Amino acid sequence: MFDRAIALWNRLDAGLGAVPAALALLALRIALAIPFWRSGLTKWDGFLNLSTGARYLFEQEFKLHIFGQAFAYPAPLTMAFLAGLGEIILPILLVLGLGTRFAALGILGMTVIIQLTVPDGLINFHLPWFAMALALVVYGGGTLSADRLLGGFFGQRVKGSARPAR
Repeated sequence: MFDRAIALWNRLDAGLGAVPAALALLALRIALAIPFWRSGLTKWDGFLNLSTGARYLFEQEFKLHIFGQAFAYPAPLTMAFLAGLGEIILPILLVLGLGTRFAALGILGMTVIIQLTVPDGLINFHLPWFAMALALVVYGGGTLSADRLLGGFFGQRVKGSARPAR
């Protein structure tokens, strides 16, 4: 009986292990892109025009919590503008799998700044975002990515496409 249970367990484990890594990496890219994209949409009132809400938050509300102190953002409108650009451009790159490692690294940096701004969000938001971004920095976009497509188009492997060595 015990041997049959172990054999069943091993078959199920092998079946789950057969799921292509490309699907998991695509799901990670999309899952990480969605919250940043949605946040980015709230920062703009038209093309490159910061919303009133974004201006107010970065100038009045957002503070960097470092060493037990709260510090105002340096150059708050510049920070709002850069955050808004990052929250639009980086998710697009992630979903496409274009420059995946670099886009994920940008999201990783943004997550650290967001954590310093909103320290209470670590467990529910920032830690999962950090883990997803870190996985994409390490493994790249996978075979279902523009990185891989462009590498094949140009006859060479583009770095960051997470293909096993030959």
